[in-house]
Amino acid sequence: MRKLWTIMLLTALTACSGLTACSSRGGEVRPTAAVSVGDAPSAPEDVATGLAVPWGIAFLPGGDAVVTERDTARVLRVTPTGQVTELAKIEDARPDGEGGLMGVATKEDQVFLYYTAEQDNRIVRYRLTDGGLTDQQLLVQSIPKGGIHNGGRLAFGPDGFLYATTGETGDRDLAQRRDSLGGKILRMTVDGAPAPGNPFGTLVYSYGHRNVQGLAWDGSGRLYASEFGANTYDEVNRIEPGGNYGWPDVEGRGSDQSYINPILTWPTEDASPSGLAYANGSLWMAALRGARLWQIPLGEDGSAGTPVAHFADRYGRLRAVATAPDGKLWIGTSNKDGRGNPRPGDDRLMSLTPS
Repeated sequence: MRKLWTIMLLTALTACSGLTACSSRGGEVRPTAAVSVGDAPSAPEDVATGLAVPWGIAFLPGGDAVVTERDTARVLRVTPTGQVTELAKIEDARPDGEGGLMGVATKEDQVFLYYTAEQDNRIVRYRLTDGGLTDQQLLVQSIPKGGIHNGGRLAFGPDGFLYATTGETGDRDLAQRRDSLGGKILRMTVDGAPAPGNPFGTLVYSYGHRNVQGLAWDGSGRLYASEFGANTYDEVNRIEPGGNYGWPDVEGRGSDQSYINPILTWPTEDASPSGLAYANGSLWMAALRGARLWQIPLGEDGSAGTPVAHFADRYGRLRAVATAPDGKLWIGTSNKDGRGNPRPGDDRLMSLTPS
């Protein structure tokens, strides 16, 4: 037993070398599970290149992906072999700052989009046909919009309901107001109505968020979210219905028991997290400013092990990550978003086999 614990300690120390997520400094959260990762994932291979800020990725039953471009407002269909077809350009979208065409989710022949319109952020449903996207239906409107912090992720949970993340647009007080859709995680039916069992009888599922841009469920159906911090700590939270995650009163970990603490935090220079996916027992988190893919192994109880960084600074800013039907991870760069340095072929979609 003593030998086992020695090996585990050495593994954790090795993984933490150069990684600040394991520090005991300030509000940074230590790993809570004695879980380590296996072999490093395979090197990514290009699926498609020459894109412009691919923000969201969702898969169709046959394995093709529906991909959104934030700043062009284009919706693309991308095959695993790299064929790119434009399905639509969303004329109502108004890309500006951190807003534009963002999240996408699919269910059978339906495509759900989250985008910034003239006056608000909204969620809209379309029908996917051979001709592209048709039968537009507005599901949710009046989500606060701003030059920053628009949230934007869409994903279907294992319960069959649609989840959406929103930001507080820089108006910090919105996050604590349960009568506002800003700074929340929302849960709804395919028609945009509050899902049965929502904690407040409204669309609001959790609150006290600054700017959530990643959602993922583990194999037991537990929900996790990646969230931008302000100046100090980015977060991964395990989401509970009705939970208050503390913003703006707390950034990172706090001592007020009325708020739910994150399971992990990072200094903002190492993360600025966006997309989040689950595969092979780990969360996989795309980092923008951190320019790396974080792997977070999870314990059987959903606790977080020592995070490991992959591909640091190799591909620039990473924004999108999603698990394909064949088990591979698709990753999108974001080097044309005005904060990166585009490289030949950017922006690109890549795929890899997770460890």
